[in-house]
Amino acid sequence: NDENSVFDVIVLTVELPFTIARKLTNPVPCDGYYCRPLVAMSIALSPIWIRFYFLEQFDLDIFSSHVGYLATFLTSLISIFVARYAPNGDGPMEFYMIVPITLYGFAISATWLDSIADKLVQLLELFGVLLRVPKTIMGLTVLAFGNSIQDLIANISVSKKGLSTMAVTACFAGPIFNFGVGLGLGFWALMKTT
Repeated sequence: NDENSVFDVIVLTVELPFTIARKLTNPVPCDGYYCRPLVAMSIALSPIWIRFYFLEQFDLDIFSSHVGYLATFLTSLISIFVARYAPNGDGPMEFYMIVPITLYGFAISATWLDSIADKLVQLLELFGVLLRVPKTIMGLTVLAFGNSIQDLIANISVSKKGLSTMAVTACFAGPIFNFGVGLGLGFWALMKTT
């Protein structure tokens, strides 16, 4: 493609296996790019990602008990149901089908985001060690900026759409939520380990 530079081609090539894995494990039943076979396959393959995620993040093999096998059976059953009864190109999915699949896809997306964010933090910690920057300085600068930039972009785009009250509310609600839930869950996890 003439539009992509050599750097873009290299980055897209490196990213391709992860993009394929995300597409194959994250069901997205949205209008515009809804594909019945892909949604059915992603529901069926999502337990593979969940197993990898729990092994990587929590050192827990969900297939060491019946939970993993039960989840695989249920997602396979649901994927067969979607492949057989969901509309294919002749209209959107029914509301009773799209809501649970979307919520399940949201949960899978959250695990992907958690895993990617964890790898990014590990990479930034490596750069901090290599450059001999203390962890507190890295946390106050690079990690704080990386954590806040998406809120800034979202608030600017919301205010450009004429929803300035919502943008101002989000400026305060986001950090309050992070303090309440982030610190609460963080301290709860710390309390459980000590």
